[in-house]
Amino acid sequence: MNLTRSLLWAIPFSVLTSLGSAALATTIELEVLPTLTSGGTCPEQLIAHETLRPYVEGSYSRDGMIKLRDIATNVRVVTTDAFSTTWTATLKPEFRDCEGSAIITRIDDEAFTTHSYLQVQLADGEVTAVLDMTGIPDANGYTSTLLFGGLREGNPRWTWGGSD
Repeated sequence: MNLTRSLLWAIPFSVLTSLGSAALATTIELEVLPTLTSGGTCPEQLIAHETLRPYVEGSYSRDGMIKLRDIATNVRVVTTDAFSTTWTATLKPEFRDCEGSAIITRIDDEAFTTHSYLQVQLADGEVTAVLDMTGIPDANGYTSTLLFGGLREGNPRWTWGGSD
């Protein structure tokens, strides 16, 4: 009887827990700035998301993704190391003539005015996204570390973290 009751309570709890983690994702807005000579159509903004992982004593980490599939196809990893990951993709026809760049301007509707660790370049029919932790300190003054840089479901994904 107690086992049955425990299992019945576990199902709604696991559903609520999963919904809660999705609700805790931050929304990152990147404003696309066309070049002075760009005659093409550029997207107004790009959207990324990051979610803080559950706390582990002595460290923290964040999972993130940028929605490049909204504007591009054939997303692939170009390079990855302890500090950065670079992805590239082919712009969709409606944005193929765009020449511009994008940086983080808002996180959860609040202005972001520090160094943008996520940058995007749009040129020559391609889009290049760079997640770069160079010079991004953690709470103890160490460089934040890129733990994963790759692809999931056709979009750039990453995990970065540091010590607390």
